[in-house]
Amino acid sequence: MRLPGMSQPFLLAPIAECPPAPTGAQVRLAVLGARGVGKSAMIVRFLTKRFIGDYEPNTGEAGDGEGWWGPPCGLWLMGLCSAGNLYSRLVHLEGDHVAVQIQDTPGCIQVQEDCVQVLDSLTRCVKWAEGFLLVYSITDYSSYQSVRPLYQHIRKVHPDARTPVIIVGNKADLLHARQVQAKEGLQLANELGSLFLEISTSDDSQGVCDVFQYLCKEVSKLQHAGSTDRRRSSIIPRPKSPNMQDLKRRFKQALSSKVK
Repeated sequence: MRLPGMSQPFLLAPIAECPPAPTGAQVRLAVLGARGVGKSAMIVRFLTKRFIGDYEPNTGEAGDGEGWWGPPCGLWLMGLCSAGNLYSRLVHLEGDHVAVQIQDTPGCIQVQEDCVQVLDSLTRCVKWAEGFLLVYSITDYSSYQSVRPLYQHIRKVHPDARTPVIIVGNKADLLHARQVQAKEGLQLANELGSLFLEISTSDDSQGVCDVFQYLCKEVSKLQHAGSTDRRRSSIIPRPKSPNMQDLKRRFKQALSSKVK
């Protein structure tokens, strides 16, 4: 399944040693999901085209990258926060330079009987972001169960239903270990009013880029609509010109009353 309008390849801008001051559009994205679903691997795949699933460090989270020792070559790590790593890169999106910032959140949620416990740091991340990827692994049914509560939490923070949210079933190459059927992901996305896509971060770099590119476009559209609404609201309506005939009529009535 492909996203609409994703026929053109996604071009990454050359990397500078330090990020230039953003003068154009800025897009803030957050990638949320349970631990081990491949959030960090997706982000790095999008920004560098590299797959970091087979790294050796001491995280114990092969295929995800949460807690990874540092940014891959050519990727600027803006800093660490309690909600995870914040990555930034200038990209070309439909002919424009866009400063894309992506918050990589750790798997700090717990789902019990359809209730999700979210750390305060994750709530701050949700407030900060303008677009969201909710990721689960098709090999982990519990990660799929965390999607709905996370979506509900996003909607509490962002009541505007236009805030774009995409549900992603990752690790689609591991069909032998599948626990979540594609129809279940699609059904959930339809119930929540979101777009759904299954991808393989390890095997399909273009699919990962399509997801992020589409989300960037949706956020940009929302930003443009918001700026248009603000411009309209800032315009002070001109007072209506007085009706001269009505003024003459009132003046005559005032004169006649004085004469009487």
